[in-house]
Amino acid sequence: MKRFGASGPEEDDTEVDISPLIDCVFILLIFFIVTTVFVKMPDADVSQPVSLSLEQLEKESIFFAVTAEGNIVYGGDNVGLSGVRQIVKRMTKKDENLPVVIKADAGAPYGLVTKVQDEANLGGAMKVSFAMSKN
Repeated sequence: MKRFGASGPEEDDTEVDISPLIDCVFILLIFFIVTTVFVKMPDADVSQPVSLSLEQLEKESIFFAVTAEGNIVYGGDNVGLSGVRQIVKRMTKKDENLPVVIKADAGAPYGLVTKVQDEANLGGAMKVSFAMSKN
């Protein structure tokens, strides 16, 4: 029943207070900003390798050269692509960890250099690297 003077159903003036929500968002934002500042790049002491002279490099590795004309040279002889695997197999019988060094001319076909690397790997080379010149 309605009382005299009461007008309609009671209206609740309820509002959602979002200030605690905003506070939480700002706290999370500050947390993520602060934690990203503490992420560091690994700072490790690295000893630089000592460069070998060309004579030491030739004595302690299998050295191939790829010319701009597409020739593969080992010890001054043109061995061709098929000779790379045989040379690497023969040389790594003495020392399994003997590295293979490929020196390619700037005009050498990229595909041929990759094939020389693959043949060296198939021949049993554990480490294949490329020789660069200083310019």
